[in-house]
Amino acid sequence: MTEAMSLTPVKPTESELLVVTGMSGAGRSTAANALEDHGWYVVENLPPQMLTMLTELVARTPQSIPKLAVVVDVRGKEFFSDIKASLDGLRSAGVHHRVLFLDADDNVLVRRFEQGRRPHPLQADGRILDGIAAEREVLKELKQSSDVVIDTTKLNVHALATAVTELFSDAGPIVLRLNVMSFGFKYGLPVDANYVADVRFIPNPHWVPALRPQTGLDAPVREYVLGAQGAGDFIDKYVDALVPVLDGYRRENKHYATIAVGCTGGKHRSVAVTEEMAKRLAQLPGVQVSSQHRDLGRE
Repeated sequence: MTEAMSLTPVKPTESELLVVTGMSGAGRSTAANALEDHGWYVVENLPPQMLTMLTELVARTPQSIPKLAVVVDVRGKEFFSDIKASLDGLRSAGVHHRVLFLDADDNVLVRRFEQGRRPHPLQADGRILDGIAAEREVLKELKQSSDVVIDTTKLNVHALATAVTELFSDAGPIVLRLNVMSFGFKYGLPVDANYVADVRFIPNPHWVPALRPQTGLDAPVREYVLGAQGAGDFIDKYVDALVPVLDGYRRENKHYATIAVGCTGGKHRSVAVTEEMAKRLAQLPGVQVSSQHRDLGRE
């Protein structure tokens, strides 16, 4: 094992460093994606020797990358032997860090590799099990010294993402970002919509001369649309119906959803209802809401 690279001591900062490692096939990519969804800056497949340089760079400007996650694995076999020296170097320099180790039973790892139709990085001309055995030997000491070990044997990708979120997110419950979008049916359905609401049952302000040149963002049109019979009741019940859906999205680690609200031209009714629906949805816990008007301004 070579000596750890020198690291210039840095002043204590609020930056966090998380080293993500573990058995190939145990879910490092899933963990990395979950961390990225919660504000971590993720660097994958970094040679261990570069840990100290990267940490020093981030420590100089901690406000730019307050949470750094580095994924290292045995694919760089000639580099991985330096991982312990690199971590010891961070510790000696006073750089606070944690190590997350992902593991799973051999039979589960074999099945995952077979399903992915990819060889194990250490199996060479042998079997997948040979590669797994070799990797376990290389990682044995690192696993024993890790701060957190997650056994993913019985976890699917959603359950693993939830576990990582609960351990390493300081934002509390998973935040779901909703985009509520108005559109005009005559211009086609939004291709990225998860749900589509049709508000063409509301009387069309287009046929009111004083309202025709205005949009759903203007108070007279908004009052006309939201005051129409059944409009308020529709919005209330639609938002209520979405509550269990949004809860399910969180359980499945789905972080983004688009709700499209359509009328004929996307100028009056859908715009007013979109704004009101976004306002109601924003009152739900753990939800961040934005509104967008795709067809506003089109002739």
